[in-house]
Amino acid sequence: MLRVIFVATIVFSAPVGAQSFQSMELATNLGTVLGSEGGCNLSFSQAAIDAWIDNNVDASDMGFPGTLSMMVQGIEFQMQSMSGSALTAHCRAVERTARHYSFVE
Repeated sequence: MLRVIFVATIVFSAPVGAQSFQSMELATNLGTVLGSEGGCNLSFSQAAIDAWIDNNVDASDMGFPGTLSMMVQGIEFQMQSMSGSALTAHCRAVERTARHYSFVE
């Protein structure tokens, strides 16, 4: 729910054309994975993250880094209040995604 509110806030407060929805979605998704690294006791390959960004993010997208940073901080904060079961499910999903993209070392 927080993610929906967060994305909606960005979408409706950003100037038209400032950042595409696809860019925000990529930053949101990557931010969720990267922000979960420590809380889920994972260790990610920096080279794999570089490759993912090179393959998925337009080099002219100046909005991506800022949105990514906000999402990383947001998920780190959100994880602090997750129940044990929610954290288990979250971390399992993140780990599966991270392994799919070869982020997990």
